[in-house]
Amino acid sequence: MKQLIITFLFIFSFTQPYAHKPVLNENSTYPADAPYEIEEPEISKAIYSTLTGDPHYYRIQSDVDFDFYAGILAAKIGECALESKFSFEVLDAEFHNIDVADGENFKWTPWYEEYGKQWYWNGPEIGKNFLSDRIYKAGTYYIKVFNNTNTGQYIIAVGDIEKFSFTDIIGLIFSLGDIEDEFWDPNLCGLSLQESS
Repeated sequence: MKQLIITFLFIFSFTQPYAHKPVLNENSTYPADAPYEIEEPEISKAIYSTLTGDPHYYRIQSDVDFDFYAGILAAKIGECALESKFSFEVLDAEFHNIDVADGENFKWTPWYEEYGKQWYWNGPEIGKNFLSDRIYKAGTYYIKVFNNTNTGQYIIAVGDIEKFSFTDIIGLIFSLGDIEDEFWDPNLCGLSLQESS
C-alpha cells in the first residue's frame, strides 16, 4: 500500500504546471535529413539527448499558427561546474535562420525543478520564463542544437502547455530512472563529488 501511495504522489507531481514530459533520446543523432519530429509543438516536452560530434535537428510541421517556446538546459550535478554550453537556432523550411538562442554568450544559472526534484543549468530560451512569447505561422520549422565541439549532454524543452495522458504518466515511471542515471551520474562531473566535499 505504501508503494502505491508513493507511486500516486509521484504521478501527481508530474501533472502539475511547469512539468515537461521527459523524452530520452538513446538511439539517434538527428541529422538534418532525418530530424526528430516534434508533434503538437505547443504541448510541453523535455528531450534529453547527447551531442556526439554533429548538431541535432528537430522538426516541427504545423498546419495552423502556433505558440512557440523552446529553451535549453543541462543537468547540474552537485557542485560541479557547467561542463558544456549549448546554443540552438530556429530555422525555416529552407534552413534559413529565424531565431537564435546563443548559449555560449549566455550566463547559465542554477535552477531547481521542484516537480522532478532535480537541479539544472538553465540556458537561453526563445520565450520568457518557460512560456511562449511569440506565434509562428503554419509551416515547417527546424530547431538546430549545437555547441563549439558538438559534444555533451543537453535538454531541449519545447512547448508550454502541460498535458499528460495516462500512458504518458505510466511511461514516466519507467523512463525517469534511466534519465537520472544517465544525466545526473556523478562520474560525468570533471570533479568527483567526493573531492568537492
